[in-house]
Amino acid sequence: MVEEFIYRQPVKIWFGAGELRKLPDVLSELGITRCVLVCDRFLAGRAEQLKAELPEIRAVFSDVEANPQLSGVEDVVTLLRETESDGVIGLGGGSTLDTAKFAAAIAKAPGEAIEYFRGKRAFPAAGLPIVTVPTTAGTGSEVTQVSVVSHGREKKTINQPVFMPKAAIVDPTLTLSVPPRTTMNTGLDALAHALEGYWSRNHQPISDLLAIEAVRLVLENLEAAFQDGNNLEARTNMSLAALLGGLSFALPKTAGSHACSYPLSEDYHLPHGEACAFTLDSFVRINADARLELLCQRTGMRKTDYLADKIQYFKELAGLRTRLSDLGEVDLDKLCRDCAAHPLMQNNPVVMDEDRLRRMFEALR
Repeated sequence: MVEEFIYRQPVKIWFGAGELRKLPDVLSELGITRCVLVCDRFLAGRAEQLKAELPEIRAVFSDVEANPQLSGVEDVVTLLRETESDGVIGLGGGSTLDTAKFAAAIAKAPGEAIEYFRGKRAFPAAGLPIVTVPTTAGTGSEVTQVSVVSHGREKKTINQPVFMPKAAIVDPTLTLSVPPRTTMNTGLDALAHALEGYWSRNHQPISDLLAIEAVRLVLENLEAAFQDGNNLEARTNMSLAALLGGLSFALPKTAGSHACSYPLSEDYHLPHGEACAFTLDSFVRINADARLELLCQRTGMRKTDYLADKIQYFKELAGLRTRLSDLGEVDLDKLCRDCAAHPLMQNNPVVMDEDRLRRMFEALR
């Protein structure tokens, strides 16, 4: 019997090859007349080109770091206030989109970014409208109310309704230049989003359906996108997988793999997708149940062991780190303690305390 549930997705989505050309129409529909475009340095040239074409773009901030820092949010807020902007565009991967969302939320509010980061000031109910334009296939940030930002070594996942974008333009052609290793990292992040949204304690029927389709698309297209970055069909399917993955975890939230990813990123410098993938196949085996067996059947995997083996294959194909020995000197006590303490671990269907996490990690020596 289906239990009571609520589903909400307020982001208007434009999806398809070449959809970036509709950016002027999207800005007009949202009433945005002055805005700042946020990106990283690799997209600075494309951003300046868009600024030259669109009078609504009054400034470009292209200094987003791979591990987005609160200082970047502060710089974007300053630009938004100086240009009296009424909107924000985020063009890039998850780091860029998260920076844009945080800055848009507080640009017209009192106080400094650090006060919101520390929880000393409540986020406003409404901020500037955000248009997200992902250039990688993985993050799902274009359709979520989550922003992951660091202040020095302190990294926080902040979930606020005000972070929800107003519009997302998902143009798969923007992912054609993504290097193979990044393609694999982001693709495995999308897979983690879908699987964790599916087995999260908070899962619900609509999110489950989105998750199943996202998993199927990743399993069928990630290797092709990795091997040939110009394969538009594979790139399009991966962009759709990332979008559906984002939708599938937006309400249920992620679980064990993402909980472990934060200490792995902070202490051992794994990129986010690689950090999620590090334990993802382990959690497939740990969380195996009748529901996960059903997902496997619907996505072309005969059983959960096959799915776990496929994830391991993807990691080895790209030369990602898969063993504790790949990380250098590991403080296993601290790693297990930090993973167990992360709030997302509470969403995992199997209770993971420090002892169980230790057994999982020791199997990866």
